[in-house]
Amino acid sequence: MFFADILETEGLGNRSYLAGGAQRAVVVDPPRDIDRVIASAARRGVRIVAVAETHVHNDYVSGGLELARLTGARYLVPAGASVAYARVAMSDGDTEGIDEGLVLRAVATPGHTPHHTSYVLEEDGRAVAVFTGGSLLIGSVGRPDLVEPRLTEQLARAQHTSAHRLASELADDVAVMPTHGFGSFCSAGQSGGDHSTIGTEKATNPALLSDAETFVEELLAGLDDVPAYYAHMGPANAAGPSPVDLTAPERADAGQIARRLAAGEWVVDLRNRVAFSQGHVAGSFNFEVEGQLATYLAWMMPWGKPVTLLAEHAEDIARAQRELARVGIDRPAAAAVGSPSDWACQGAPLAAFPRGTFADLAAAGKRDEKPVVLDVRRDGERVNGWIEGSVHIPVHQVHQRLHEVPAGTVWVHCAGGMRAAIAASVLDAAGRDAVAVDDGFAAAADAGLTLVTPAQN
Repeated sequence: MFFADILETEGLGNRSYLAGGAQRAVVVDPPRDIDRVIASAARRGVRIVAVAETHVHNDYVSGGLELARLTGARYLVPAGASVAYARVAMSDGDTEGIDEGLVLRAVATPGHTPHHTSYVLEEDGRAVAVFTGGSLLIGSVGRPDLVEPRLTEQLARAQHTSAHRLASELADDVAVMPTHGFGSFCSAGQSGGDHSTIGTEKATNPALLSDAETFVEELLAGLDDVPAYYAHMGPANAAGPSPVDLTAPERADAGQIARRLAAGEWVVDLRNRVAFSQGHVAGSFNFEVEGQLATYLAWMMPWGKPVTLLAEHAEDIARAQRELARVGIDRPAAAAVGSPSDWACQGAPLAAFPRGTFADLAAAGKRDEKPVVLDVRRDGERVNGWIEGSVHIPVHQVHQRLHEVPAGTVWVHCAGGMRAAIAASVLDAAGRDAVAVDDGFAAAADAGLTLVTPAQN
């Protein structure tokens, strides 16, 4: 009897898989931090004999090469992928034995990338699961615009063809096991649910319910922003990532933190946004360790810029370091544990800024304070409605477009509060007066704020 274990990487919205039989297993699309993969195999009591990549990933650094090296497994990579290391080149129809009665079969599914390949797990000749990577997702498909703009429409059409190929060739009860789509920016649309089958996707997935022309038009119209760090992931994976190093970074004292800030380096406070707003080292930025740390920090920070991490506990530093390594930020320049009073030089005042709700914002407007409202949601979110008179700068662009924020106290909001806190910390570090709106956007209308919708605009 086969098994297929899910290894979640929640911060990036991805999944990896450990699948096999009684003695041997394959790992599909492994994360950078392969220690947890090895631990999962040990708990199962199986030997990893193959590591399979569905594509050269654009959103995270793969641990596949190192995992194959450490375990002696065969490293399966699509034949069409241009990589700088030795691997087993998998073409459409190629098979790889995994365990007794278990075979992995390659199915060419271009679309997310030109060389994208899905893998069908067959037990005694019957397909039982398909690892779809960035092809057929749960309720969506992988986006086709991450490789090269000139190829986007061509790949969108290929994505439609690939989804239909999987649906036509596989039985309805075959489990669909994608890598992307659980909050990942690699997903072309909302992807819901934890589990699915080919039959379920036939009944619900827009890619399988639309003709090619409609699908392509709607897919291209709905594409969201691409995190800036994605540009570095593909080349890193094609060249062959180095082994991950999760040893503790150098400890920084208050003097070193001050020197790093003065040098223009990034000092990142990992505490929750409430604690940060109440007191922090002036010039530091707030990226909560409980939030989508890797996505937003890697998106906003100039690539290669040294980063120093601050946290209350060593466990938070270790967690952040692991998450950042997954997107190629391998070694923090330094780290410090404790509280803001430990991190600031003696006599240096701590910085702080207020938090509020949409009701507080409405009250400020009624007092004729003429607050500046900064909406830091993405384009795809704002299109459904916004506060009248608000300035729109997506959070990942705020640090580059500070000059566009009007003078005055800035009330920053997003959809829930996390990104507003990031943006407020950036404004605060630049010497601006900011109020972080820590509230759900649905409360804006209830507070009496005037909303503009596309139909009204």
